[in-house]
Amino acid sequence: MSSLSAPAFELKQVRHEFQSSSGTPLEVLRDINLQVQRGQRIAILGPSGSGKSTLLSIIAGLQKPTSGSVIWNGRNITSLSERDLSSLRASSVALVFQQFLLVPHLTALENVSLPLELQGMKRAIARERAILQLETYGLQERAQHFPRMLSGGECQRVAIARAVIVEPTLLLADEPTGNLDPSSAKAVFEQLIELPKLGKVGALVLVTHNEELAERCDHRYRLHFGDLRLLSNEGKK
Repeated sequence: MSSLSAPAFELKQVRHEFQSSSGTPLEVLRDINLQVQRGQRIAILGPSGSGKSTLLSIIAGLQKPTSGSVIWNGRNITSLSERDLSSLRASSVALVFQQFLLVPHLTALENVSLPLELQGMKRAIARERAILQLETYGLQERAQHFPRMLSGGECQRVAIARAVIVEPTLLLADEPTGNLDPSSAKAVFEQLIELPKLGKVGALVLVTHNEELAERCDHRYRLHFGDLRLLSNEGKK
């Protein structure tokens, strides 16, 4: 299967369990099958403790499932070495978290250019691309500001700019508006939801408690007692 025709990612019969304090296996994910095509936006809903973060970690290749396959862009990653997986992840998968996770001693410009520099791009070229990325998010005047000098909404937009600059096959967003006021949350979400349609990322997976935001995605799923269930085939675009 060619990379252009392959789904952005796919899960096949993914199971995951932990050992409880008593030594008894605790099943968190149960035989999950999921296929997401390029250009799609999906939302995963579920209460705290339902396994959403574990599922996202497995999709990102940060954690291996107990059994089953995780496939990125037509390639099964479950048998890759950590070195090969890290290299592939750097160009294929990006994450945005509720906590922003910007490097505090780097400016907004330096935070956004960092992924390109880590890939070996010359600093001057990386910085040029980063400033264009900041302009896209209306942050060009904040380029030389450190995270402590930015509002929560600005920090999250810098985090999105940093994630998207490598044009990943898959963007994973874990409660990306959870720490923001309603106005900032709406602005950040509107930028996120458009990324796959603009071709900036292959596909978007959004983990959220917010039903209203989830309805804007193409598909909604609920994680419940280890099972991933489709809630609707079409969201409100």
